[in-house]
Amino acid sequence: MAQTERTFMAAIGDEDSITGLLLAGIGHIDTHQKKNFLVVDAKTPLSAVEEAFQEFTKRKDIAIILINQHIAEEIRPLIDEHDQAFPTILEIPSKDHPYDPEKDSVLKRVRRLFGE
Repeated sequence: MAQTERTFMAAIGDEDSITGLLLAGIGHIDTHQKKNFLVVDAKTPLSAVEEAFQEFTKRKDIAIILINQHIAEEIRPLIDEHDQAFPTILEIPSKDHPYDPEKDSVLKRVRRLFGE
């Protein structure tokens, strides 16, 4: 499958973040009723977050996965294990949890490349 077929973004986040992203137009539900987003709240089991992340990384139509950083912390081993260029994983802040560059997996990799 060519990289040009990676036309979607996926998102894993809290209700406010996902609502904003859906209003911006990233939402998609395929013919099998599979969504490209997951709303995570206090009742969402960690296994559901892990399953969604693994599904999104295996899908060939997703180019970017946006994930709230505080949720990414809960599945950090899975994120650190992902070493493919596509889909790219970007950690984003949420309304209640500010962005911490020290925890960002992309910035950690960049620092390793530059020997910091």
